[in-house]
Amino acid sequence: MTGTGMNSHTAEITNGTYTANIGTTTLKAYCNDSNGFSIYTIGYTNDTYGTTTLIGQSTSNTIVTGTATSAGNPDTSNWAMKLTAVSSPTPTYPITLDNGYGSYSIVPSTYTKVAHRDSGTDIGTNAEGSTLTTTYAAYISRTQPADTYEGKVKYTLVHPADADAPDPAKQARVTESGKICYYANASNALGTMGCQTIPSSGTNDGVTATSATLLASNFSREGYGFAGWSDVFDYETNQNAHFYGPQEDITYTAGQYSSPNNGLSLYAVWIKSQGSLQDSTKVAQLCGTGTGSLTTAPTDGTANLSSVSALTDSRDNNTYAIAKLADGKCWMIENLRLEAEDTTSEEDIALAQGYNSSFIGLATAESSNFSDTTAANSLYSTNGSTVKTIDSTGGNRSYRFPRYNNLNTPANASNRPQNPTSNSFAEDNTTAGMYSYGNYYTWAAAIADTTHYPSGDHDTTSICPTGWQLPLGNTSTGDIAQAEADAANKVGGFSYLDRKMGGTGTGSDTAAGSLRWRKYPVNFVYAGDVDGSSVALRGSTGIYWSSAAGSYSSIYPYGGVYVLHLTNRFVYPGSHILNFKYAGRTIRCVASGL
Repeated sequence: MTGTGMNSHTAEITNGTYTANIGTTTLKAYCNDSNGFSIYTIGYTNDTYGTTTLIGQSTSNTIVTGTATSAGNPDTSNWAMKLTAVSSPTPTYPITLDNGYGSYSIVPSTYTKVAHRDSGTDIGTNAEGSTLTTTYAAYISRTQPADTYEGKVKYTLVHPADADAPDPAKQARVTESGKICYYANASNALGTMGCQTIPSSGTNDGVTATSATLLASNFSREGYGFAGWSDVFDYETNQNAHFYGPQEDITYTAGQYSSPNNGLSLYAVWIKSQGSLQDSTKVAQLCGTGTGSLTTAPTDGTANLSSVSALTDSRDNNTYAIAKLADGKCWMIENLRLEAEDTTSEEDIALAQGYNSSFIGLATAESSNFSDTTAANSLYSTNGSTVKTIDSTGGNRSYRFPRYNNLNTPANASNRPQNPTSNSFAEDNTTAGMYSYGNYYTWAAAIADTTHYPSGDHDTTSICPTGWQLPLGNTSTGDIAQAEADAANKVGGFSYLDRKMGGTGTGSDTAAGSLRWRKYPVNFVYAGDVDGSSVALRGSTGIYWSSAAGSYSSIYPYGGVYVLHLTNRFVYPGSHILNFKYAGRTIRCVASGL
């Protein structure tokens, strides 16, 4: 389907007069959907959706949209549009007008349906399609200065005919000078985000001032996975779209975003759920090599949505974007957000399971255990009927860490929590709890290491959904043969993925290595971790559990685990052992056995 039209019209209009038929825009719509299509229109002056004024090019004067007559206020200039469905010569597929736009009408400031065709067939190569023309009229008051006035009206074809109108929230936004502003890009998205000031000199978290780290997303949308940021709101159809990971570093020239109205607007990229994460048939279809499978995602930010999909976890209806990454395997490209809801159920008790197996669940409701003043968490203990408080110094620590919008971090100047009611955060608050950070789990919870954990909708060796698993850590540091063996056994591993992305798969990589993991579509974020009642290193460090335990010095009696560990200066791709299995860290799941 295509749409074509003239872009501009000019006319000489004497002050105090009304002029109609100021040029004609012709739109030809081609669509072979048997259920027809609709055409919506909206004002688009200065390439800003919803703006309906004409703007003078040499003066600051404007002409507002109206009915293009002097009635009511002869001192106010106004302009209007009129639509006509072409009927002669008879088109192959005639179109029907809506909403009274057959007479001169006010240009709509939101997407408005102006024409439709209820059904259609294959239009063929020689068919004329549906033809719609627009003429314009203007009344110019006696005091309106002479000038060249410009404005735009944009048309969008959607099909089938009963499809929803383009989302009013899904529109370009005016940029703020010197700032990166983040938009949910959907009316039904939850959460709010502010703007991020771009440094013009000095450093940004140790990086030169010509680089800025994007903010993780605080937006959620029921039934959709979040795949990253785009620099255009209409990324599905815009050939010039570019995609970014939620905490990717962007570079810019000095002063690039400092001139008036020259900031950067970024829009959430949403992917609609295609089914259940636990549906082995759907996962095999998307992650395999047959018809309908995902393509391997490029790592250069190219806007390639054929490599991304989304699936919903049947346990709690959280939807996650997934992508087939460079190792040929499907990964979640969002952090796991599963959390306990009912401390009387075996599965939720197991989810609360900590390092010490004698603790089996939260003693009281989560809201009572986690607040901006809570220093420790109380848990039920199998050692009698007592409730034991787990402090921040003993070895028997156990936490089931709360989701992003709980106040699990004491408020202070450097690490302010979110408002749990509005899900909002202050400007430039890069360390606040963000939706993209997901949940935090002890390693015991991550590997479902408890006899209380029921079988069924989770992996038998991890908290991941059935058919998914924790990535494998490099159990033999520096051993490339191990990484190759992982691939041969169809096991998803941090090290092997890193090598396929151009890294070494071992040891301490460079800042460029960290960027590989934070770019679209890999999308790892700096969620930090939790020890005691505090969240640390949010916005600067990412630590992700693997399934592989490792030995550690005797001075750390609580064991170590191989993790993906990244900052903006280095990355250890699953080859780094961190101690304290009881610490709360984040999880990514990878499809297994494909």
